[in-house]
Amino acid sequence: MLAERINDMKFLKAHVVVLVSAIAAAVLLWGCSREPVERVEWPVMGTIAAVQVRGGSAGYGLPISTYRKSAGGAFAEVERLLNAHDAESEISRLAPLDEEEILVKCDPRMKPCYEAAFKLMRASGGAFNPRWKGPGTLDLGAIAKGFAVDLAAESIYVDGNDVLLDLGGNLKALEGEGGSHKPWKTGVKDPDGGGFAAVADLREGEALATSATYYRGSHIYDGRTGRPVSNDVASVTVLCRSAMWADGLSTVLFILGPGEGRRFVDETMPRLPVEGGVSVLWLLSDGSRVAVDADGRFR
Repeated sequence: MLAERINDMKFLKAHVVVLVSAIAAAVLLWGCSREPVERVEWPVMGTIAAVQVRGGSAGYGLPISTYRKSAGGAFAEVERLLNAHDAESEISRLAPLDEEEILVKCDPRMKPCYEAAFKLMRASGGAFNPRWKGPGTLDLGAIAKGFAVDLAAESIYVDGNDVLLDLGGNLKALEGEGGSHKPWKTGVKDPDGGGFAAVADLREGEALATSATYYRGSHIYDGRTGRPVSNDVASVTVLCRSAMWADGLSTVLFILGPGEGRRFVDETMPRLPVEGGVSVLWLLSDGSRVAVDADGRFR
């Protein structure tokens, strides 16, 4: 079971990068950009959402409030429909149904999230399990935030700005025609310190997600055993073109660890509908790192 112990906050995914981590990444992003960066943030889905806007070379673009409104609408809709802690939500009503019925009766906008969760469950041999609470239950908390970021990206018209969407550390970069055509720099937190163990450039349309136990301890459960993950992984970061897949895969690869995880990336991931290449970075508790990163995206 992919179980989560949810204390004060609702609708958290198993590998949420909590507020402190999200703010740290934002500081790095701001500091590495020569153009002025605007940022607006707000609480949603049990975490902090943010939009960052960087002016393009032409110096024009839509106001940040426009992007905030579009992203906020998408995030709120995902929370309304996929909040497993709300007995009146769609996911709660669909939970007793079998997979086939769920995919027929769910809101068409949410269908890709349900489909991806069930595919990851099968592909991972149950390490990722949206029914971690048992038969007749359903929880997409380990993939829904990334999905919400992708949904928001589809709803945003990017004009003369570069835009970075952030939902609890699930990031996605968007670039308008008048944008600067420069990547957003973001850091992977050092588990043993206040700095960063690695840096990655997010190019247009790319997404990044991290699973970690920095602040919440052993809260990630292996769906195959129903027990907390007990390995030497401190964090897993995934970079690809889908925030939804980055979100779900980072959880799976945290559970599997670098040994089994590398085999999953090489042998199983090509059979999943993940667009483009995928780069993965494991940070281990002994300070070492393991990467599946043919293009050298983490440095």
